[in-house]
Amino acid sequence: MTRDERLDTLAAEMGFPLNEEIKVGGKYTPVLIDGEMAYVAGQIPRVGNEVRFVGAAGEAIPLEDAKRAAGISAIRALALIRNACGSLDAIVSVPRINVFVRSAPDFTQQSEVADGASDVLSTVLENAGVHTRTSVGAFQLPKGAVVEVDFCFKVSR
Repeated sequence: MTRDERLDTLAAEMGFPLNEEIKVGGKYTPVLIDGEMAYVAGQIPRVGNEVRFVGAAGEAIPLEDAKRAAGISAIRALALIRNACGSLDAIVSVPRINVFVRSAPDFTQQSEVADGASDVLSTVLENAGVHTRTSVGAFQLPKGAVVEVDFCFKVSR
């Protein structure tokens, strides 16, 4: 199975139709390619016009749902890269991701939430999905989302 096929399969399993346009929430480009580096703006778990998981991890959002939200954010990023590069085969590596988790005051499992995005990258990209990451707690995120993830990819064109 190709990377593109793995993305399509995983997106379908997670209820994320990739036939819809990936919408952005402001006046910016969702992907910027500079030489071999492709930067994807922060992605929230938005499917169509709906943010799927709104609230704080550890309060309104249980850990497993927060992980799922991070996974949807990663699927969005991969779909954007595929649109920009024509195929996920263009991805050479994933040097870094940053995961921001809207957290209840006593919630300390930001790293476990970030695993949701990491799992998607490793499933779809296999060895090319190995990455470094930072996961931090935040008081509030855009649209009230439980998670926002930004990505840096090395690509060949």
